Amino acid sequence: MAEKNKEWYALQVYSGSELAVKKAVENLKKEMRLEDRIGQIIVPTEEVIEVKNGRKKIYERSIYPGYVFLEADLDTALWHKIQSLPKVGRFIGESKKPTPLKKEDIDLILQKAKQKSAPKPKVSFEENEIVRIIEGPFANFTGEVEDFDYEKGMLKLNVTIFGRSTPVEIHYTKVEKIV
Repeated sequence: MAEKNKEWYALQVYSGSELAVKKAVENLKKEMRLEDRIGQIIVPTEEVIEVKNGRKKIYERSIYPGYVFLEADLDTALWHKIQSLPKVGRFIGESKKPTPLKKEDIDLILQKAKQKSAPKPKVSFEENEIVRIIEGPFANFTGEVEDFDYEKGMLKLNVTIFGRSTPVEIHYTKVEKIV
């Protein structure tokens, strides 16, 4: 079949099973010799930094939890074969039928998949939230969050030192939330 017949579809899967479903579809493609019918299968991910017990851990997390995107020349038989795979919910579409994604939507998804940025922090901070500094010259001081720069991972805090409010800029891994 011609390459131009392939369109992009969103496949809803169990959250956390995106990579397992991708592998299952790739195995189906290989075993049934469907290379001409199934194209790319993608799970866009981003790197996330998590700090636990003072240790940094970097891992990958799906940008679109619960979704796998695949390029396919889909007919009813192939649709049902893919949908019957373990951990697959359904194809996204109108009136219970798979509907191809719009070109501008899939272009945005593919761009996000290719664009690897610096790892993002798992935790998020809100304005006026109180945090404790756990490292550096201001260790054991508490501060109020004024601003959080996600790109750089820097927090702007107001820390009270000797009765005076002092602005401090510190990396988010050097603070902990106070519960």
